[in-house]
Amino acid sequence: MSSRLSHTSGLSKIVIIIEFLLVSYLLYSLTKNIYDSYQVDVYIKAFEHENYLIAEENKQKTEDYLYFTSSEYIDKIAKQNLSLVNSGEEVIILSSDILSADDVSDGSGLGGFAVNGEMSNARQWWRFFFGD
Repeated sequence: MSSRLSHTSGLSKIVIIIEFLLVSYLLYSLTKNIYDSYQVDVYIKAFEHENYLIAEENKQKTEDYLYFTSSEYIDKIAKQNLSLVNSGEEVIILSSDILSADDVSDGSGLGGFAVNGEMSNARQWWRFFFGD
C-alpha cells in the first residue's frame, strides 16, 4: 500500500485532503442540523404542553363564569347575603336562647340544639339533626 501512495502526485494528495475536510464539514453540518431539529422538537413539545394547560385553565374559567352568572348562584348569594326569601319558601331561624330544662329532657334528641349561641350555623344544624 505504501508503494501505491508513493506514486500519487502532490495534487492528488491535496484533493484527497480537501475531500476529507469537505466530508468532515458535511458531517458537522448534518450533526448540527439534527441537534437543532431536536431542540425545535423539544420547544414544540414544551409549548404544546403549555397550550394544553392554558386550554384547561380557560375551560375551568369558562365553567366558573357560567356558574357564577347562573340564576341559581345569584339566588343563593341573594339568600345568604340579602336574606331573600322566594315565594313558597319558609325560613327556619335557630334561636340562641337557652331552652328550659323540661324542653331539653323531653327525650326527643332535638332539645338543646340552640343552647350555645356561640356555635356556627352549620354546627347548630348538625346538633339539630344528629345530636352531639
